[in-house]
Amino acid sequence: MRTLRLPHTTLDVSAICLGAADWGTKADDAQVDRLYETYRAAGGNCFDTAHVYAMWAGATGASERALGACVRRHGDRPNVVLVTKGGHPDCGPKYPRPDRYLAADVIARDVAESLERLQVDAIDLYFLHRDDERMPVGEIIEPLDEHVRAGRLRAIGASNWRAARIAAANAHAAARGLTRFVASQVLYNLAQPTKPPGVPFLTGGELAWHAAGGMPVFAFSATANGYFATGGQSAHRSYENETSRARLDRAALLATERGATANQVALAYLLHQPFPIVAMTGTTSVEHLRDALRSPDIALTPEGVRWLRDG
Repeated sequence: MRTLRLPHTTLDVSAICLGAADWGTKADDAQVDRLYETYRAAGGNCFDTAHVYAMWAGATGASERALGACVRRHGDRPNVVLVTKGGHPDCGPKYPRPDRYLAADVIARDVAESLERLQVDAIDLYFLHRDDERMPVGEIIEPLDEHVRAGRLRAIGASNWRAARIAAANAHAAARGLTRFVASQVLYNLAQPTKPPGVPFLTGGELAWHAAGGMPVFAFSATANGYFATGGQSAHRSYENETSRARLDRAALLATERGATANQVALAYLLHQPFPIVAMTGTTSVEHLRDALRSPDIALTPEGVRWLRDG
């Protein structure tokens, strides 16, 4: 599997990132090991989790703990890139948070807890899970820089941030010689949301900014919550509309010609964007994971990418 070097870092990240949101809850140790070994055998090296993950199951922290334990069981820490996220707003009784969820002391606690759960000395790539536009970017980026200088974080990124805020934060960092955001984790896939999702979807001016500046994107919900894997029958109906259906039909047609699946074509579409991209898959099925891991083998021309999108 090909890798990309994150700018301003020494991190080489595989084109497919394996999400661990349901590790420790829906996936037990035996299933986690099968997923891990399947992914690593294919050349994958990047695992994504978050401080908030598994709170929906009443098990906040289970994902980070399961991922850390799995890496230790395999003695594989030097060979993998561990990604986690902190700075998530309040989610009610299952995940209560302060109003200022990106305050320096809150992030410090999040970082410390993630390090303890993962049982590592440093997190390779740390995303802020959300922005808080009430805060000046300097009040956010400066404490993060301190964590990098202290060796707790190796690199930082912005998840679900608008491009203008990422640009402002990086300009602030550049002017003061501070650590900058090196990646953007954002909702992005071949489908079209039926209504505005609760987080930014990479489109329009946001998409153009990433393409112009080359900011690497970690695209989550890369297969539109199973829309392409199930022929549009996913339980998630948030993509069911005329545009998505037409794109699914074109992906299925190309898949038939290539001896592939529509899901693989949808992932290949992401991997052929005009900026560095990591496609994130969060499946707990080894079969589904194997399907996704074949997507980097599908070559697309720029014309083919446009056809999948626009017809």
